[in-house]
Amino acid sequence: MAGKRTRILLSLAGIAVVGAAALFYLTLPAPLPEAHWAGLGEPDTANGERVFWAGGCVSCHAAPGSEGDAKKVLAGGLALKSPFGTFHVPNISPDPAAGIGSWTLAQFGNAMTRGVGPGGEHLYPSFPYNSYARMTPKDVNDLFGFLKTLPASANVAPPHELPFPFNQRIALGGWKLLFFNDGPRAPLSASGDQVKRGQYLVEGLGHCGECHTPRNPLGGFKSGEWLAGAPNPEGQGRIPDITPGSKSIGQWSEADIVTYLETGFTPEFDSVGGSMVEVQQNMARLPAEDREAIAAYLKAIPAL
Repeated sequence: MAGKRTRILLSLAGIAVVGAAALFYLTLPAPLPEAHWAGLGEPDTANGERVFWAGGCVSCHAAPGSEGDAKKVLAGGLALKSPFGTFHVPNISPDPAAGIGSWTLAQFGNAMTRGVGPGGEHLYPSFPYNSYARMTPKDVNDLFGFLKTLPASANVAPPHELPFPFNQRIALGGWKLLFFNDGPRAPLSASGDQVKRGQYLVEGLGHCGECHTPRNPLGGFKSGEWLAGAPNPEGQGRIPDITPGSKSIGQWSEADIVTYLETGFTPEFDSVGGSMVEVQQNMARLPAEDREAIAAYLKAIPAL
């Protein structure tokens, strides 16, 4: 009887070891191979600048309080408070020591689209790679080329201030296993190139869902509530529902949305406020067809 019990315990222990090893393997950082980023040629820096504004890089990576051309000095330093602790935005200027000046395209691309740092470590999803995962290799290459044209800064951002267990990057592999994906966020009621472009901008480059979609206790998007509004990550008020069924933007026409993104004025003659101010200023720098594509997409997602 004792021998049988021992065999059972050993079998269970073996299953646990195999299960733990499988889980560890499944949650390892998974960068794309070097070949994925090869052969892209010289970057188109004009398109890179378009990607730069669509991606809202200055909103987080410019030094706090910077204005005008100083916003293009991506020195980092902004403190992002969250339920998991405080994240300090890094320097992504071309400085080879403090910034990303010594990075390869593959390292940059894997950070942007896979959430893997240059040393092979998991990155925290306070950096919205869960949205940027939808970026095309061309746009990644063009953005990287454009960033190299910007001024360098030697500023070194402080380390993140995260309590245990959130300071354990190994746990991010489990988070990615649960929530990381590069697929469509919601079914669409319309198709065509314009809506597809809007989907790419809203779900990918513009990472609109990072603020406008509610999250579960683990920080993943709540299923079936894409762009349905969420608590303000800055701590006050609420980020609005921007689906077609909302009481605010849901009543706007596509032209109203386009005007808002261009000018910052609503159909009710109100003006943009809060953290959306900088987002709108970024969107105003895009070609008109991009703002029109965003509006078309926002009318094509499900009403909640």
